[in-house]
Amino acid sequence: METTKKTKRKSEGSSTDQLKKLYMEYLLKEGKTPVSVFKFCMDNGLKEEDFYQVAGSFEGLDKLIWRELIDSVITSLKSDDSFKEFSTREKVLTFYFSLFEKLKSSRSYVVYHLAQRKFELMPAYLKEFKKLFEEFFTSVLMQGKGSGEVANRPYLDKRYPQLFWFHFGFLLHFWKDDESAGFEQTDAAIEKSVNLAFDLIGKGAFDTAIDFAKFLYQNKMK
Repeated sequence: METTKKTKRKSEGSSTDQLKKLYMEYLLKEGKTPVSVFKFCMDNGLKEEDFYQVAGSFEGLDKLIWRELIDSVITSLKSDDSFKEFSTREKVLTFYFSLFEKLKSSRSYVVYHLAQRKFELMPAYLKEFKKLFEEFFTSVLMQGKGSGEVANRPYLDKRYPQLFWFHFGFLLHFWKDDESAGFEQTDAAIEKSVNLAFDLIGKGAFDTAIDFAKFLYQNKMK
């Protein structure tokens, strides 16, 4: 019985991967979404009901593909014992390097979507991706507060995960336009921008400036 269940799960996983592969190939070859689920399945020798076992629409399939891209990275990092010992800065760097390595495996698909949705602030296909992204950063940055790497700043520190989301958007578009071998310029952009981010959210000159501003304000009010 157990063997039968494992075989069924493996078969379902294989059919899902095959569906995603066929869909991504169609997008990149035709430059547009298929006319209908029915025609797409008929042209590829698939049963329409099998498509709906995976997603309810092509938009739903896009959400699934993007979600799996980030979910696989987060799951892998969380299961790595050495990752747990990293500093917060190291965790963020490792996350970005791992995520962009994963995105590289589907670069044409990712670039296609970025080109199609230039003026859309939050494409539907990215909503679940964004949710997992911000949940990861909320957790990691919370650990950073405990270790003292991330400064406690009322009101502002709650927005850090959202700020890193915008940071990711910058890196994603930098990577899209990166023509360097092995995308080494993107690697440099990740390292430099993350280091800058932690200089800003850590305890340092920024906090000193705030304290001084408070001092000036309080003395002005006397």
